[in-house]
Amino acid sequence: MPRPRAHIVSLEHTAWYHVVCRCVRRAFLCGEDRLTGKNFDHRRGWIEARIRELAAIFTIDVAAYAIMSNHYHIVVKIDRDRAERLADEEVLARWTRLFSGPLVVQRFLDPRTRAALPEADRHRARQWAATYRERLWDLSWFTRVLNESIARKANREDGVRGRFWEGRFRSQALLDQQALFAVMVYVDLNPIRAGIAETPEDSRHTSIEARLLPDRVEARLRECARTTAPAHTAPKADGPTPANHAAPTNERRLPMAPLLPFDATGHEDWALPCALEDYVELVETVGRCIHPKKRGHIPETAPRLLQRLGMDTEAFITLSTRLLKEFGHAVGTPESLLELAARRQARYLRGMTAARKMMDA
Repeated sequence: MPRPRAHIVSLEHTAWYHVVCRCVRRAFLCGEDRLTGKNFDHRRGWIEARIRELAAIFTIDVAAYAIMSNHYHIVVKIDRDRAERLADEEVLARWTRLFSGPLVVQRFLDPRTRAALPEADRHRARQWAATYRERLWDLSWFTRVLNESIARKANREDGVRGRFWEGRFRSQALLDQQALFAVMVYVDLNPIRAGIAETPEDSRHTSIEARLLPDRVEARLRECARTTAPAHTAPKADGPTPANHAAPTNERRLPMAPLLPFDATGHEDWALPCALEDYVELVETVGRCIHPKKRGHIPETAPRLLQRLGMDTEAFITLSTRLLKEFGHAVGTPESLLELAARRQARYLRGMTAARKMMDA
């Protein structure tokens, strides 16, 4: 039985989530169409640039991503506290970079008209700020804006109408550091696992490429950003609006947020708790072992990050090829999964066997 989205994405359990979304019928709408021979790889750049743009507006930080030919993966951290600390003006300014907003919000943000606004209109603007504040840390809104903008642009390019994405996103809660790094490695190694890249730095449209070759990726993102956001028309009047409120604003270039940094000390709760060198070592080690055409040997000495996390190297490498199949809505150590099951009053959570193998329990 499907679980409600609010039970799956719950900040009471964790702020870290793995998001997956697939093209309709798993078609190669972002890669090469095997039937027509057309290549749509440029759309992967659209998605990559849009993810980084939205991370600069939402209080949702991106730790890892991989854009494949028919689906994408993102590992994110939801920062609700940061959204709560934003002033009303900043919340409204952020949201109106994506959507026009009602006329009262536009007047509230414009210094030329704000002074003349009656108190009732100021109150309405603050109410809109409260609504938008909730959306800035909402994972559903993040993926909704991402998917809609890409679908509109792709459909316009193809001259068609209809669905581009298969459905709503799938998400997995990442309950601890072990789960976080296991999923990040799984995401970054998608191109190598699929046999379309030889090394991490050659894995195009992934976060590991962005970390290893930042200049190349930044140049590509700047080029993609010029054509990422689809053109829309602003609302005609400040009247009753549907739940999503108004149409996105006309096409504009948006700033891009950097990926979450690494912190070797592990003292900063806003950063990834390990050294970048240790993470890259883990990615390269696992990548050599799972490449479909170049099977490497499992090292006698575990990578430093696995040693610190107490994870079994052989089981980690084995599970890195089928993480989505082994775990359900949550990934974590056996203890974390048991705790989550107790909170949800569930008798069982899929992935317990895999978790015990990975932790050598």
